[in-house]
Amino acid sequence: MSMPLATLPLGRTGLIVPAQGLGCMGMSHAYGPADAAESRTVLARALDLGLTFWDTADFYGHGDNERLLAPLLRTARERIVLATKFGLALPGAGARTDNAPTPRRVRGDPAYVHAACDASLARLGIDCIDLYYLHRVDVTVPLEDTVGAMADLVRAGKVRHLGLSEVTANELRRAHAVHPIAAVQSEWSLWSRDVEHSVVPACRELGVGFVPYSPLGRGFLTGQLPPVDTLVEQDFRRVQPRLQADVIDHNRALVAEIEAIATARDVPAARVALAWVHARVMQWQLPVVPIPGTRRVARLEENLAALDYAFTVDELRALEGLAARVRGVRHPQLDLTSAGPRD
Repeated sequence: MSMPLATLPLGRTGLIVPAQGLGCMGMSHAYGPADAAESRTVLARALDLGLTFWDTADFYGHGDNERLLAPLLRTARERIVLATKFGLALPGAGARTDNAPTPRRVRGDPAYVHAACDASLARLGIDCIDLYYLHRVDVTVPLEDTVGAMADLVRAGKVRHLGLSEVTANELRRAHAVHPIAAVQSEWSLWSRDVEHSVVPACRELGVGFVPYSPLGRGFLTGQLPPVDTLVEQDFRRVQPRLQADVIDHNRALVAEIEAIATARDVPAARVALAWVHARVMQWQLPVVPIPGTRRVARLEENLAALDYAFTVDELRALEGLAARVRGVRHPQLDLTSAGPRD
């Protein structure tokens, strides 16, 4: 039986989701080999806990992540709010075997929008996607054309709500003028707060929900990430700029500040870091639904406990300046052949 979990409207388009979601990427992508059986156990436990807002993408594992979710989707479709993404097109079918950034290109042409949606529906084994994100903006195609094709999917009954990932405030406004946008997904955490400059205010202005990915800094903010050079070769964190030898000691010292608060409360650092993201709801007065990912049931349950954490004024004050002191950009340079400077 599911535990009661608070729900909230994600934007103004009628999409209702649990207060916390589940990022499924790591079950098939980016962190090295995963145990599919263990991942399915995590998904089943998420259902039991009411964590039924699941996030995936066609890019994750060359479609394998969507296929992983399909069996449970078929048996519990009415309980799950399924979000997937399109727009990152892999050149060829071969998977990388090292930890180098995977070559990719961005596609947002209308024909690709329709083809990508049909392919995701087939892999997922469903007839309608609850929330369909544009994974990245294709700057070679007018954004209005891409979102117009996404709106066609809504009219065709293949998609219920539209979302955007990693967009600027101006791009959000342009897209929203074509069709109402339910949610923006981007990185937002104690060490990544750039979205607060313009994107988050635009979301509040337009009534768009925000879905933070990597709210635990790809595991670094938990204080439990092992030395980067001990991670498996396929783990993309080995090339993350903030985890490199020239900056990692400095950044670990910042995590120690989170751990100090956690120790005083006798809770894990992950709970403090994730609860800080949840607290953005009150600060910004807009729906904020983080999607921490995990491949372990114990971590899933621990992440849920962040919903019950209440900060003191002094704790929030101590954490306020942390992001400004982080060293290293939040992403390595990737081959985005259609991406360029954007406002």
